Amino acid sequence: MATAPYARIRCWRWRRNPLRRLSDVIEAWIILAGWVLALAGGLYAGLAGADAVQRSADRQRTERREVPAALVEDAKGQVPARAAGDPRVWATVRWTAPDGSARTGKARVPATSPAGEQVTVWIDKSGHLTAPPLTDGQARSHAAAGGLLVAVGAGGIVLAAVSVARFHLNQRRMRQWAVEWERIDTRWGRKAG
Repeated sequence: MATAPYARIRCWRWRRNPLRRLSDVIEAWIILAGWVLALAGGLYAGLAGADAVQRSADRQRTERREVPAALVEDAKGQVPARAAGDPRVWATVRWTAPDGSARTGKARVPATSPAGEQVTVWIDKSGHLTAPPLTDGQARSHAAAGGLLVAVGAGGIVLAAVSVARFHLNQRRMRQWAVEWERIDTRWGRKAG
């Protein structure tokens, strides 16, 4: 069975038409505003998110520093670091904090290190062990990924709100059509269905 060709009418909600309803015009404005807000808001939120990640990485670089530490125990037989492809293990180390006090804690060190060997660890401004700060490349990739994720999320939230608004407009149209069909059927003296 062949289908009849028909002309697709674009932007029909914006054209004058006797069948166009107020809800059609409202829907057209909601769709337009939603897309503009999703694109502009998503872009702004993405740039703000990327900037926040970059500032966090910069703050890490200024607050963290490398210090020498001595292994308190042999690294052989210690718990593996459990990172994929990481040959290091967790072992107890001793270092000097910025206030001059001696501190001990667990750090990742090479698996073959004997007790007493000097290793380098990263500490924060209060002298606690921490992970090394992000490199420039890592910071850029985290900022890009974070910005993209925030942009998509913000745009998606706006478009989801547009979908909810369109759903409610469609429900309202269906109720209006039901009332009009009821009125027309009553005028003709019979009920449909």
